[in-house]
Amino acid sequence: MTPTRTVTMAQALNTALRDAMREDASVHLLGEDVGRLGGVFRITDGLAAEFGEQRCLDTPLAEAGILGTAIGMAMYGLRPVVEMQFDAFAYPAMEQLVSHVAKMRNRTAGKLPLPITVRIPYGGGIGGVEHHSDSSEAYYAATPGLHVVTPATAADAYGLLRASIASDDPVVFLEPKRLYWSKADLDTTSAVEPIGRAVLRRPGRSAVLITYGPSLPVCLEAAEAAVAEGWDLAVLDLRSLVPFDDATVENVVRSVGRAVVVHESTGFGGTGAEIAARVSERCFHHLAAPVLRVTGFDIPYPAPMLEHHHLPGVDRILDAVAKLQWED
Repeated sequence: MTPTRTVTMAQALNTALRDAMREDASVHLLGEDVGRLGGVFRITDGLAAEFGEQRCLDTPLAEAGILGTAIGMAMYGLRPVVEMQFDAFAYPAMEQLVSHVAKMRNRTAGKLPLPITVRIPYGGGIGGVEHHSDSSEAYYAATPGLHVVTPATAADAYGLLRASIASDDPVVFLEPKRLYWSKADLDTTSAVEPIGRAVLRRPGRSAVLITYGPSLPVCLEAAEAAVAEGWDLAVLDLRSLVPFDDATVENVVRSVGRAVVVHESTGFGGTGAEIAARVSERCFHHLAAPVLRVTGFDIPYPAPMLEHHHLPGVDRILDAVAKLQWED
């Protein structure tokens, strides 16, 4: 029987959790409705039945308490995997995350790591309302002591989640909810890769679209549409925001000389600003034009009927590419 099968991203995440729990009895899941219900998006479906409610624990609706409990579990040798039901629901746990999870290893001079994985469904594209469609990655990426990871494919969802759970550093694992039902082949025998490596999804010579998570399919679509305009666009999937793969990003940008950063979160203070700054500092003499950004607008997440205006789309991406200073 071949280990390769076609799965959704949701199924890949479920498989990663199941495999991690089978291989390591210290892996415990906790969160709102992760047990009997299997999670709002059914990512933990069937795990309570297989491993018991002590290892797949339904918690009260209290995010600060959930993460505080996970801190205690990690201090005593467990590897808790926390599910925050939606992106904006995680904010009540920010004090625990910033003050304790991110700082404990440094505070104890490395003697007390906290191997906690915090799973957060994030981003828009599902017709959700405010508090259900936030892109909060900039908060976590700006917090020293945290790894921040976001997959865009089923294979990466499996591999990066396995790597996150195995990490002795705390990981904020951002799951693009609009991609939960996307399908791809998964080979669990070769899918696990280290955190912190970007991957070139599409080569190109005209410019590179630098992106991650939910914006990857949009960038690939834009790259296909750009062919009609005579542009050959590369697409680079970061996969990890912290640690950041400067080497791969620099190599790709230097080879093409033009870059556009694309993400759903706001432009002002967003992760794209840091990415653009790093690229500009490291690749200045190789750039033929300033690094541009295509992002969500600087507003709270809009009503569902307006989200297609708010989220970066093919037209907005191609408009940004058209603004680059092209030379004959």
